[in-house]
Amino acid sequence: MPQPNHLPGPNADIWDWQMHGLCRGVDSSMFFHPDGERGRARAQREMRAKEMCGNCPVLAQCRTHALSVSEPYGIWGGMSENERDIHVRHHRRRIAV
Repeated sequence: MPQPNHLPGPNADIWDWQMHGLCRGVDSSMFFHPDGERGRARAQREMRAKEMCGNCPVLAQCRTHALSVSEPYGIWGGMSENERDIHVRHHRRRIAV
């Protein structure tokens, strides 16, 4: 077992950006779809979430986080699950070429 003086220090600063998100304190249902949500209802919910993201001071940090950890659900950094998947596939394809 590592000695206490050899353990890494706290890393809360890595997550500090979340404290400044406009979504902080907002009902998470705006960003995460309920089971079975499709069509117009889903598009409208995603549009409202993305509008909030568009004005957010930590949009870039949020998007970077979601892409780096392959966040599987919700709107993060103004991107939906599908948009993140497309972005990652496109980026991988560009690297392969």
